[in-house]
Amino acid sequence: MKYSIIVPVFNRPDEVDELLESLTHQTEKDFEVVIVEDGSQTPCEEVCKRYENLMDIHYYYKENSGPGQSRNYGAERAKGEYLLILDSDVVLPEGYLKAVSDELSREPADAFGGPDKAHSSFTDTQKAISYSMTSFFTTGGIRGGKKKMDKFYPRSFNMGIRRDVYLKLNGFSNMRFGEDIDFSIRIFKAGCRCRLFPEAWVWHKRRTDFRKFWRQVYNSGIARINLYKKYPESLKLVHLLPMVFTVGVTGTLLLLFFGFLPYMLGTVHVFPTLGNAMAALGCIGLLGIIFYIIALFIDSSRENHSVKIGVLSIRAAFTQLMGYGCGFLSAWWKRCLLGQSEFSAYNKTFYK
Repeated sequence: MKYSIIVPVFNRPDEVDELLESLTHQTEKDFEVVIVEDGSQTPCEEVCKRYENLMDIHYYYKENSGPGQSRNYGAERAKGEYLLILDSDVVLPEGYLKAVSDELSREPADAFGGPDKAHSSFTDTQKAISYSMTSFFTTGGIRGGKKKMDKFYPRSFNMGIRRDVYLKLNGFSNMRFGEDIDFSIRIFKAGCRCRLFPEAWVWHKRRTDFRKFWRQVYNSGIARINLYKKYPESLKLVHLLPMVFTVGVTGTLLLLFFGFLPYMLGTVHVFPTLGNAMAALGCIGLLGIIFYIIALFIDSSRENHSVKIGVLSIRAAFTQLMGYGCGFLSAWWKRCLLGQSEFSAYNKTFYK
């Protein structure tokens, strides 16, 4: 068997149904599906049973241990030459497996990954979040783009790896967030060939509202510090940009507040030079923010053919950058300055 598709699931039976439905339309049929239920209260076993006559599918239920360990559980039971790791909230175009096979035939790879897109059926909020996660104006377009600012590190929503390499590297670590980047780092350290397969893309739903999106990117910021503690060389300049953005926006608001406060209180004569300088710097920062907002709006509206999504993309971009930046700063304080454990920064965000 060529491919084993491994999907960890936690309380998402409807999404699993959509993913399995998309797998029935694949032009390449040499695959099995391994669904690993990670201690869900709303299991998807009945959904999986409906597809037993349509594909080679295996369903397993285990106690909750996080997505990384659930993928390892599935890998131990998989039979394919290549393991394809997917999130339960993706949908595959019918040519997905063929695109993977074409790339492997063109040039062998030990590990690989593909980009993601927003489907036309997604909500406007999901499309805005998808834009913010892939746009040049937020991530530099490096998440699944053809032009990379660094090596391509496959992410677990769309990742492939030879089964023997996966088992040799002991799969995913016990990190509860950032475990896919940790695995990708170890893949490179082992000297494996890792490539982007640009045509092996998936539709990825991501989060359905901004509160959940904030929590996701906040945890990603924390994970980046945890990865830095394990692999100091993994921290690049691009990873600092959301933190710089967060500090810049916060600093601009503080400068505007304290710069104009004396005018509002009628005490500008006390420290006139300092007040004017703070107000001037705040106005410069605000002008930069306004230009950034306009660029986001125009680019997203053009790309999504929707003014509404253009507006939502502004909120999505600020949520992404400032959520990540706040998580990064929180973890830096707790881990690098206070010397706390890896999981300390997640107490109020991940383990609810």
